[in-house]
Amino acid sequence: SDLQKQEERGELLQPLIFIFLVLCSVLLYFKVSLMDPGFVKSEEEAGESEEQSMVIPQVPSNIKMRRCGYCMVKQPMRAKHCQLCQHCVRRYDHHCPWIENCVGEKNHPLFIVYLSVQLVVLLWGGCVAWSGLYFEQSWDWLQHNILLLVSFLLIVIFTVVVLLLLISHLYLISCNTTTWEFMSHHRISYLRHSELENPFDQGVILNLWRFFC
Repeated sequence: SDLQKQEERGELLQPLIFIFLVLCSVLLYFKVSLMDPGFVKSEEEAGESEEQSMVIPQVPSNIKMRRCGYCMVKQPMRAKHCQLCQHCVRRYDHHCPWIENCVGEKNHPLFIVYLSVQLVVLLWGGCVAWSGLYFEQSWDWLQHNILLLVSFLLIVIFTVVVLLLLISHLYLISCNTTTWEFMSHHRISYLRHSELENPFDQGVILNLWRFFC
């Protein structure tokens, strides 16, 4: 049959891989959305020694942990209270409206993996949509291809957004800083009073190693 011939020629492998990547993208989305991003637990659940282990030697010693004015827990360094999640989040990066969850210490690496898989899916889908387009200057052609054309344009827009987001996150990770720290450097006490512009930076290779490994 035609299906067996396609299988023999290896033509079924690409669609299967594409479907697999789409499924991985959906599963990663739900995983990142539903998992704990690194909520700061109460003092009874998380000891003060664990809090102090987050402190980096380059940060001035006079910067002490402060108590959150909203949830009343002691904030470890680099944590921030999220008004939408109603929790303090360790190594807070940002609250992502796409996933309706914070991106923090626990789910940030998986968020990068999700963006990477999503980018591959979008690029692949864009190539498939482009291959199906043949341009003619006629109203009849537009009527038959309008959905494919709109789909291609939407894929291009989402691809650009995801690509820029992924590049910006990889840059910040390579510097060992977060989106919140990058945008609010002048308002954060442990950065404002530090002699170094970024006291957490330990070199690109070590920064990437500590983040992903």
